[in-house]
Amino acid sequence: MSTGMTAKNGVETFGRVGVAMVTPFDGDGNLDLPGARRLAAHLVDSGIDQLVISGTTGESPTTTPAEKVDLLKAVKAEVGDRAKICAGVGTNNTAVSIEMARAATEVGVDSLLVVAPYYSKPSQEGVYRHFAAIADATDTPICVYDIPGRSGIAIEADTLRRLAELPTIRAVKDAKGNLGLGAELMRETGLAWYSGDDPLNLPWVALGASGFISVVGHAAPQALAELYTSFEAGDLARAREINAEILTPLIHAQARLGGATMAKAALRLQGIDCGEPRLPVLGANEDEIAALRLDMEKAGVL
Repeated sequence: MSTGMTAKNGVETFGRVGVAMVTPFDGDGNLDLPGARRLAAHLVDSGIDQLVISGTTGESPTTTPAEKVDLLKAVKAEVGDRAKICAGVGTNNTAVSIEMARAATEVGVDSLLVVAPYYSKPSQEGVYRHFAAIADATDTPICVYDIPGRSGIAIEADTLRRLAELPTIRAVKDAKGNLGLGAELMRETGLAWYSGDDPLNLPWVALGASGFISVVGHAAPQALAELYTSFEAGDLARAREINAEILTPLIHAQARLGGATMAKAALRLQGIDCGEPRLPVLGANEDEIAALRLDMEKAGVL
């Protein structure tokens, strides 16, 4: 991939203002496809232009391959003409990840999110070959997800440089948070860059990132979208205000509760019931909900 490309090049594939959507379950813990369609429509109606399905916040470790495919079909049918659909397909098993990538491609998603292979702690050469094998399996554009806090390994800079040379690897979701290195790699590789950590959304776009893939956007989708448009319009004061006054209280709540727990509890407080998380993730208890309510009131989203 040629150097000097603008990071904004990825928005036609990956969007700008993304949410890593929770997976709704019914009262019995089964997949709630009508609920998924309602949630997807709500988020897109509120300014979100990319939905990541079956990411970490979507509880991908505890949904089956069949559930993931059914969820993709439902969301694509509901909002696929209005938003980009990115399918989380990465696991720590290369062969399974390839199967999921092919299944998502058959559904007709816009892109794939592939996380660094977790738990196994492969070498960087193993990481490269893992991504290369998945990239070779379909023509669907891939966003590489670098989140060492969960995967146990970072995708090192030289590995990202090599991956950028593969034609279908087009973007990075960065939850590593090394702003200086990210700015360098963004410019050097031409990869589209996405903030994968809500506290760093504004710093990342200031450095030229294409957008963000958010969790707190569940509770404040309009504010998240306005943060982006304000920054792009040059209204940095408004972008800072949104970040500090609306998003920061929600970021604190997410840090306490975890992504899926916080997002599902917040949505329920707003009248959108997505059920409880599946074990081992727990729903919020009464005290946690009371604290979350205060944060949401402070943010003005309740």
